[in-house]
Parts: sequence; C-alpha cells; structure tokens
Amino acid sequence: MPFSDPSRLAAEASQPLVLQLWEALQPLKSVIRFMASGAHPDDEMSAMLVAMALKDGINLSYACANRGEGGQNDIGTETGADLGALRTAEMERAANRLAMRLYWLSVRPDDSIIDFGFSKSGDETLQKWGRTRTLKRFVDIIRSEKPDILCPTFLDVPGQHGHHRAMTELAHVVMTEAANPDFADSGLPVWQVKKLYLPAWSGAGTAYDDDVPPPPATLTISARGFDPISGWSYERIGQQSRMFHKTQGMGRWIPAGSERNFLLHLAQTHVAGPDDCVMAGLPHTLMDLSRFTKDPIFAGHLKQAETEISATIAAFPDMATVVEAASSAYLHVSQALSHCPDAAKTDCLHRLVAKQRQLARVIALASGINIHVRSDEDWVRPGDQLTLTHEIRPPMNGIDFSYQLDLPHGWSVDKSQDQKYTISLSEEAAITDPYRCFHDPDEPIAPAMIVTLSGHGITSKTRHKLEIPPVVLPACSAHLAPVNHVVNLANSDRTLEIELSELHPSDATPSLQMPDGWLLERHAKGFTIQLPEQQSEGLYTLPLSLDGNEAMTIIPIAYDHIAPTARAYPACIQVRVLTAELGSQSDDRLIGYIGGGNDRVGEWMAAIGANVENVDAKALQDPAALARYDCLLVGIFAMRFHPTLSQSMDKIHDWVNQGGTLITLYHRPWDNWNPDQFPPHKLEIGQPSLRWRVTDETAIVTHLEPQHGLLNQPNPIGAEDWQGWHKERGLYFAKHWDESYTPLLSMADPEEDALQGAFLVAPIGKGQHIHTSLILHHQMEKLVPGAFRLMANMVAWRG
Repeated sequence: MPFSDPSRLAAEASQPLVLQLWEALQPLKSVIRFMASGAHPDDEMSAMLVAMALKDGINLSYACANRGEGGQNDIGTETGADLGALRTAEMERAANRLAMRLYWLSVRPDDSIIDFGFSKSGDETLQKWGRTRTLKRFVDIIRSEKPDILCPTFLDVPGQHGHHRAMTELAHVVMTEAANPDFADSGLPVWQVKKLYLPAWSGAGTAYDDDVPPPPATLTISARGFDPISGWSYERIGQQSRMFHKTQGMGRWIPAGSERNFLLHLAQTHVAGPDDCVMAGLPHTLMDLSRFTKDPIFAGHLKQAETEISATIAAFPDMATVVEAASSAYLHVSQALSHCPDAAKTDCLHRLVAKQRQLARVIALASGINIHVRSDEDWVRPGDQLTLTHEIRPPMNGIDFSYQLDLPHGWSVDKSQDQKYTISLSEEAAITDPYRCFHDPDEPIAPAMIVTLSGHGITSKTRHKLEIPPVVLPACSAHLAPVNHVVNLANSDRTLEIELSELHPSDATPSLQMPDGWLLERHAKGFTIQLPEQQSEGLYTLPLSLDGNEAMTIIPIAYDHIAPTARAYPACIQVRVLTAELGSQSDDRLIGYIGGGNDRVGEWMAAIGANVENVDAKALQDPAALARYDCLLVGIFAMRFHPTLSQSMDKIHDWVNQGGTLITLYHRPWDNWNPDQFPPHKLEIGQPSLRWRVTDETAIVTHLEPQHGLLNQPNPIGAEDWQGWHKERGLYFAKHWDESYTPLLSMADPEEDALQGAFLVAPIGKGQHIHTSLILHHQMEKLVPGAFRLMANMVAWRG
C-alpha cells in the first residue's frame, strides 16, 4: 500500500532541500561523461564514482551485463528471474543515490545474457551469453550514452569471475566497434570513447583470486575527502548507495580515516597526454566545447553560459540568486543549442541537452516548488481505475508554473478535481516491465508529473516520479501453489493437491492440460490430480488456462527498500516423477529440519515421503526434545540466519555423539561457520570461493569410495544422477578437515585440479556428521532427480 505518513516523513527527512540542491549543482561543473561497466548489480565502484561526481561534476552512467539472477539472496526466497527483478529494483535505487544513469545489456528474463552462475572463464561466459548479441548491446549502449571514458570494474585475468572477465574483454572491443561505421549490428550513429581505464588494483578477496598483479597505476582518483555540505565522506555516501543491494548483504559503515583512493591504469586513449587527471585531454567545461568549431556566436553563448554557471554555484545557498543565475545559464545553453554548427553537433548536442536538464533541475529545486504525487493503489490491471493525488507547493514569487500528467499508453484521465485525478487503464495498458533496460534518476518514466516553470526570461521543464509508481499486472492470471511437484514412485501416493487462488477474472473457468492417463478433479480450493499407478519417470508440464485463455502467474515483489515490482510468466504446474527410496524404516525415522529461510529442503524431503518436522528454538536447547530426532538437517546459511542455532551447537554435538546424524548443507565462511566449533570435528571452508567451487554443471564426478553406503543405500548413485544439473555442481567446498572425515567425491572444472571437499562424512561417537557443498537445495528447486536421491541417502543412512 502507499507510504504511511511516518514513512513519508522519514523519506523527506533523509533528503533536505539544501542537500538536494547542493548535489544538483555539482554536475554543472563539467561536460565529461564517465561510464563504469560491470557484469552484475553491485559491481559499480560506488565511492570512486561519488568522488568524481561531487568533486569534479563528472556525469555518470553504468552499463551492467545481467541482473544477478544466479546470485544469493540474503533477504528472501526469490531466485532466478524473480531475484533478477528484485535486483533490478535494487540497482535502480542504488543508481538514484549516485545520480547515475543505468543501462542493462540483458533486456528480458529469458535473455541469453544472464547470470547463469559462477564462471571462471570469459570465453565460456561469452559462449553462453552469445558474443555477437552481447557486443551489439554494448555497442548500442555506448552509442546511446556517448561516454568520454569507459572503465570496467574488474580485470580480465585468471582467478577472476568469468562474467567480469567477459565485460572487461568487451570493453576493449567496444572501444573499436562503437566507432566503426562498418559495424553491422547497430543502426545508431558511431561514437568514439576517448579513454579506457582499468582498475590498477587486485580483485582478489573472499570470492576471487587474481592470478597476476594489476597493471601499474597511471593516475589516482582521490576519494579520501568528504562532502563539505553533508559532512559525509565519499566512501560513506558510496555505502548509502550500496546499502540498497540488500539481497547481497551490502551497506557497511566506513569509519573516518579508513577511506580509500582509487588507482587507475590508462589502457587506451584517443586524446593527447599527459594523462595527469581523469579530465586530461577532454572538454571539461562548456567553454571547452568551442574547440569543435570556430563559430563566434556559438562560442559566445558557451562563454556566457559558463559565466552564469559559475555564478549559480557561487550563489549557493541563496535560493533566489541561484534561480536567477541558473535561468540565465539555461537561456545561453538553449541559444548554444540553437546555434550549434553541424560540425560540432556530434560532440556537443548531447552535452548541451544534458546541461539544460541539469539547470532545469537546479531551477526547480531552488525555486522552492514541492511536488508529491501518490497513487491509492500499488497493484492495478488493464480495465481498472485508480486515483492519483497531488500536492504542489508553488515556487517563489516571480516564477509562474504549470503541471500536467504524463501517462503511459492506455492510461487516461477520467476526471480531475481537488488535487485528484481519476485514471482509467484500458485493455491496451502494458504490464509493468520488471527488466527495464534503462533508468535515469532525473527522467522518470511515465506515469510522471511534468512541471513547467517560467521566469527570468526562460521556460524549463522537469519530470517528477510518483512516490510509489503503481505496478500493472496482467489481465488474466491465477496463483497455483505449489507450482513444482515431485512424485516419488517408491511410495504409493500418486495424488497431487493444487491450490488455485487469485483468479482474475474471478468468474473465469480454470483448467489444467493433463498428460494422457492423468485425472483432474476441480474442487473449491483448486485441483486434485491423480497419476496412474504405472507412470513413466520424467518431467511433465501442465499449463493453466482461464476460459480457454493462457493464464499468467504473478510474482509480486515488495520490500521496504525498493519500489514494488512484479514478474509475470505463463501459469503452469511442473511435475517431476522419479524414484528415490527412503529405506525400509523411513516411517519411523524422524528428521528435524533447521533452516535459515534461504532454502526449502525440508519441504522437498517431505514431498518425497520423508518424515520431516521443523525444529523450533526451544527444542534446540532441550536435550530431551533433540533425542526425538534421528537426523538433523541444517539448511544453507542457517548458522548465520537462524536465531538460536549457533548458541545450540554444544547440545547438538552431544546429540550426535549419542547416535544422531547431523547433515549440514553448504555454508560460507562468514555464515558464523567457525571451523573449530560449529562442526563436530574441525572442518574449514575454502576461500576465496573461486578456488573452492566447481562451476561446470556437467563436470565429471568421481566416486572416491564407490562402495560407501552414502553412495549406495538405499539408492545406488550412478552417472545418471549427475545429469541435468543446473548452474553449477557446488561451491565453498571444504578446504581442510579432520582426519576422521572421509571425502566421497572428486570433481573439477576444466584444466583445474580436482577438489575433494564437496561431500564429507565422519563418525562422531555413536553418530555421524555429513557435510556437503553441493548445491542440492537449488537442484531440488529445479526438480533434478539426482539431488533427491542423494538427499534420500543422507537422511536414511545410519553409518
């Protein structure tokens, strides 16, 4: 629902007018355009970008390859394209704090340019993304944005993420191809990026391990200072941006005195040296644009505009004088636009248009006009109505103003009265795109309010976003739960219960398309599906229709730190039919699941017939309660996110010694995994993660102990169980372990030494500990049969 009053007050308090105006004045200093490039949301060098923008006025943009769909989620259960939609919204909020335009190479959820999982090779990455498509998108972005400088975040070196390596490799290629008139895959006018910088620092850390040292630094971006108005360091402001990457656990307090400078290496240049600062050789101010022509009228307006811009900045915080000087600068920029000679248009027009918009924003802020537009609905559909309420405080005396709504196609105003608009959405209204391919913080897309100010001889326009833009959902949709199912032929149950809710239209008749021999019964809560007794193993897809029309599934995504968004895709049920034996005593064997909210392994094990219950915090502290369980299954990251698990390990160790089976799924070193305290015997997780993972989902898996019970009972694990895996084999493999542990598997990425820390087992007193770094939770979500059979062996095994 719309912001509460306290939320609106908190949002307003976080952005006082004087600070907004100060930050809006800084881009007036420069016409230089700097584009950072990276593979994922959060790859941007936030503190460095803040320093360049606030100190030197450099205009910022960011080209991001994919939406981070393959990453981890520290705040919820969204994965895949749903996580991509969430991270898109996060990246937009992060870009807003940097006043940075945002471009995506990936433009839709089924794009080939996807975060398919960790890669160690740029070549592998570009093969999966499609080298031609990826380069075309990058060229189009460069030609649209027209940056003077391009700077990728990471180096193209062994030991670095393959996605990062691919974007850095392409940064070199795009320098040539964006300026190449014979590049066949883009119809946009050519543009020559003038400089390519590389980071002159190592990307090694907890995740990566650059094999070679960084190139020598050729210049330093000084970022150790602080903004004189807010008092915040550039590092602190950078973290104000990064804190919106909550799915990745970002946003750190940077103590005073620990700020950094940033070293860059000039890898390619098309301007004369020496390159003693990032602006060297480039037109820095409006006056510098006169180098592109000898036209005296054009140069005269540039000079006057530059003089007035200096006066505008100097007038701060005198609002009236800021408005007057900025209006004069706006007039001369407009005149320069009108008189720009043809020979200078390629190099100047986009800079002048940007300067106009920057000045219009300064004028609007300094005029004191205040605009709030809110919707009474967060979620709407074609055919719906909503109400927009606007509150506008007029600008200072001497400035006239008007305003109008800019609405998307298919939206119309039915009635306007008393600061309220009644809006109707026709059947042609497009659903909201969760994979928006461009974002400009200062030019919000429709619906938006356009405000026109007139005074001091000029008329300027600014666009203003809604407090929370409503999300348009599909006209025909329903919610099926659950959407993924598993039928275990080792059990007698062949019945699936499907809940059906949220039908739109509510009176539509739903139906699922059934495979031959399957029976469908419609009832008040949804459907009952009955599979035949003799059913072939395999993956079955059952589409849903409403009144014979394809229905969509809607995934609403709403968190406090982002604007609401949603992803819609064809509604269907997927059923995996498999055989996973649970052992002859499975009915008597009780499994306790301890989750951190980041996987559904407990639910999946129950779905194949295991006797599973969640272990509550009280039971973890009660030896008698723990004694009920034969097996404890600890989900991913649970040591970090479960509220009481880390305080209960001594009691769990006692339980294991008395005969229990402890199973731990993969953890990261920072998930409170103390190698000497959390596992019953020492077990150290490897980092950086690049060295301790197998990213090739087809990597050959060798059974080191082929006769071991975990690989044979009750399910013989064979080559077919390692087929059809998704994303990767596993990550954060164990690095060192106590001699009591036996490694059962060996695997490796191409041309690398084999790793043996993916699947370990140790006798602990009368019990045992099994630890796996295989991403079984993910494979189960993808309905991979081998993952269920491996998990069945782990919970059934008695040592």
